[in-house]
Amino acid sequence: HTSEIMEGDCFYGFGEKTGRLNKLHQFMTMSPNDTMGYNPINADSLYKHIPFYIKANKKTGKACGYFYHNMNECSFDMGRSHSNYWAHHSTYEVDHGDIDLFFIAGPSVKDVVRDYTYLTGRSAMLPKYALGYLGSSMYYSELDKDCDKAIEGFIETAIDEDIPIDGFQLSSGYTTQKTDEGDKRCVFTWSSDRFPNPTDFFKSMGEKGIVVSPNVKPGILLVHPDIDKFTSKDMLVKASDDEELYAVGALKSHFAVGDIESHYAVGAWWGGKGVFADFTNPKCREEWKKLLVDNVLSKGTASVWNDNCEYDSIVDKDAKVDYDGKGATIGETRVQMANIMCKITDEAIRENNPNIRPFIVCRAGHSGIQRYAQSWAGDNRTSWDTLKYNQATVLGMSMSGVSNYGADIGGFYGEVPSTELFVRWVQAGIFMPRFSIHSVNTDNTVTEPWMYPEYTHYIRGAIKFRYRLLPYMYSLMMRSHSGGDMIMMPLMAAYPSDDNCYDIDDIYLLGDSLLVANVLDKGADMRKVYLPKGSNYYGFSYENDRVSLDKFEGGATAEIPVDLESIPLFVVSGAIIPIAKNQMMNMSKDDVNSLRIICVADKSSSFDYYEDDGITLDYQKGIYRRTHIDMQVGETTTISFAYEGEYKSTIKDIELAVTSDNNCPNTVVVDGRELEHYLRQQDYEQTDEGWYYDIESRTTFIRHPYIPSNYTVAINYNSMDMLGM
Repeated sequence: HTSEIMEGDCFYGFGEKTGRLNKLHQFMTMSPNDTMGYNPINADSLYKHIPFYIKANKKTGKACGYFYHNMNECSFDMGRSHSNYWAHHSTYEVDHGDIDLFFIAGPSVKDVVRDYTYLTGRSAMLPKYALGYLGSSMYYSELDKDCDKAIEGFIETAIDEDIPIDGFQLSSGYTTQKTDEGDKRCVFTWSSDRFPNPTDFFKSMGEKGIVVSPNVKPGILLVHPDIDKFTSKDMLVKASDDEELYAVGALKSHFAVGDIESHYAVGAWWGGKGVFADFTNPKCREEWKKLLVDNVLSKGTASVWNDNCEYDSIVDKDAKVDYDGKGATIGETRVQMANIMCKITDEAIRENNPNIRPFIVCRAGHSGIQRYAQSWAGDNRTSWDTLKYNQATVLGMSMSGVSNYGADIGGFYGEVPSTELFVRWVQAGIFMPRFSIHSVNTDNTVTEPWMYPEYTHYIRGAIKFRYRLLPYMYSLMMRSHSGGDMIMMPLMAAYPSDDNCYDIDDIYLLGDSLLVANVLDKGADMRKVYLPKGSNYYGFSYENDRVSLDKFEGGATAEIPVDLESIPLFVVSGAIIPIAKNQMMNMSKDDVNSLRIICVADKSSSFDYYEDDGITLDYQKGIYRRTHIDMQVGETTTISFAYEGEYKSTIKDIELAVTSDNNCPNTVVVDGRELEHYLRQQDYEQTDEGWYYDIESRTTFIRHPYIPSNYTVAINYNSMDMLGM
């Protein structure tokens, strides 16, 4: 399928891609692979198959979307080829099946993403702890014995280091079993040496507020001690030339290894040859759910990490799958396997824990994977290039409908990151919906927050800031779930009329209000930040969660001096950002009980602040709290709060921080009552109710107890005529 390229056209999305965000003049394939240690600039393909892209024109500011509903391997030539006989054009080419195109008219990038996710599914509403720090390292599950105690020790170290944490991603080493060919990973088993009592382990971790996500893989080694369970239940992808088994369904209760290889599709797997679950077969789906419940979920978790489900090691693309009785090949269906695996995992969790929100993590995926799972950019390599270009990968996935996404902090594969690289990576990672430090370092080191003691305070400060941002980020997650909005948004999506934004991929908006410009270059002492036209921008200090005196007009580049502690942030005109004043350390145990709402009152705007219990499905029954915050700017600026839902908020007190170019207010009225004005900050800090004006930042701080019914705050900026003139 060929489309003409007009002057000013730019191309975004394509799922999980390396390199720059704008794919104009790029040639890309879609054939998902297990790409450990991939090149972050030029590798192609990675782990996902999402044949969708957005065309946005920098001359017109208009955008449209192309979703090719086809699961086969394909390629996109976005104007790289050229002919003097034809107009400049892009081409989509697919190996098999129909060109089944859904054209999405836009006209804005935001509209395209919303409509694409309306079509393929909105992002899952994950439990609140999914936004927390998820600890991980292959090191802990590969110890010879007592891995459970080592992991508990890791959690205790995090607590001792005063670093917030909510989860642990358990690598597949827990499934290691002794076989005739040595120690091998065997799915749905537990090593008795490494985890002598998994149930007690999960219980202990739960008491600490830590959710463990065990790694589950769809491949089964031929030496798996329970291989008969899989062959006797008709669960596997079949060999392309096995007509008897495929057509007649002749099943045996036991196969010798040679017989297995003649009947089933065999591919390379972790530790040797393996066979693979056929999730297009309803028998396999039912049996897999039972195995998942019996061997993983029943131990005490509602979280699963589905991994290595690209199916790229089956070389014979004509290997046969059931496809709900219709019959198909693995070449036609392999990109579906991860989605189906996550769907049945979701069903198993819900059936085992009927009112608990599933938390599924998955590395692979086809269009629609966002309905079930949080994902990440796979087994990235430790390098400065990866830090920089993974950011564009994350933004590209956000534009492809996958908002709950991130990249392994510090790099998964390679040598240990340097002190500077690690600090910068954490500072960048705290704004990604998925935040996990995960490694399999080649120099026998383990990447952890405290591995450089002299620099741990930088790491601690950044992670604590992420936890204070929870009210804002959780609200953005709900907005993505209900309406398809992006959590991390490229500048060109927010400012389509500014043609300077179309090739920027190292600066973005978190939601609508916070502009993030992380330091991504080695040895930087200055950060150049382009600030788009159409807004004013105010420097933001993450150390004390306050808007600074610095004000910048859009349409220009600001040069910001930076040191190792710097995280360059800006709030935009009309910003409304709820932040937790109390420092949470664990989202399963701690509640937001003191809320600061940062407002930039130079433009009228609104924001929906969202609350629920963070773990159950009660929000689907109306037990949630959506607070519509509406700010109308003028000589009297009003901020109105209107509630929806039956959830009882955990907030005890609220502080508004309202920045404005107006004079110091004359009066502040909350819910019809005029509050006392404090001239000294110290006096204001000692009271439960009142207001104070900070002259340097031109910010009015207003404090009051939580009001459970609809109310309005009125800030009167009219000049007071003290002289009676």
